[in-house]
Amino acid sequence: MTQEYFFLVCGLLSAALSTCAYLPYMRDMVNRAARPLRSTWLIWSILASISASANIAEGASGSLLFVCVQAGFTILIFLMSLRYGMGSFIEHAEARVLLLATLGLVLWWGTDNALWALLISIAVSALGGLATIMKTYRAPDTEPASCWIVSSAAALAGLISVGALNPVLLAYPAYLLVLYLSVLCAKYLGAQAHVQPHVPEVRPIPLLLARAQRVA
Repeated sequence: MTQEYFFLVCGLLSAALSTCAYLPYMRDMVNRAARPLRSTWLIWSILASISASANIAEGASGSLLFVCVQAGFTILIFLMSLRYGMGSFIEHAEARVLLLATLGLVLWWGTDNALWALLISIAVSALGGLATIMKTYRAPDTEPASCWIVSSAAALAGLISVGALNPVLLAYPAYLLVLYLSVLCAKYLGAQAHVQPHVPEVRPIPLLLARAQRVA
């Protein structure tokens, strides 16, 4: 198997894993088992679109499959979140984040450097990701673990599919891998924090004395 073929297989695998992660997630949204933050997925949709454009501009091959599938599903989930999600659509904080993402696009057009646009977009997208991480910690049941586990595997396969030390192509899947693992950690830690500790039953002293007398 040549390296080019291997990287293409990794790209196909990452696209397939992303599909396997997001289709059940959308089903869970309809069933109210998953409740994504609307503002976060709006920001992620913009980042995914910028990343797909940057990958096309850089001439990506195998990794382009992963990025385009990610962008498509991210936008679709955002649109579904308008009905099935939670949180505000957009507030002042999200407006500032979107303004910074726009600044990244302006820098891209002005300098013809896709890396600037991508890095700025990833930085501001991380702010939106932090909101989902905090929400997942506070309400672990609103995010199914299966989606983020499979998405982490998809991001790893997408990272491998790049097949070159190209920071523009590596930045987005690397960011997604860290983000997805962070959501999983938040869900685990949140579930542990919300577990009620077992308190042993304390029997009244008279009852214990009565039992001791019967034994005697």
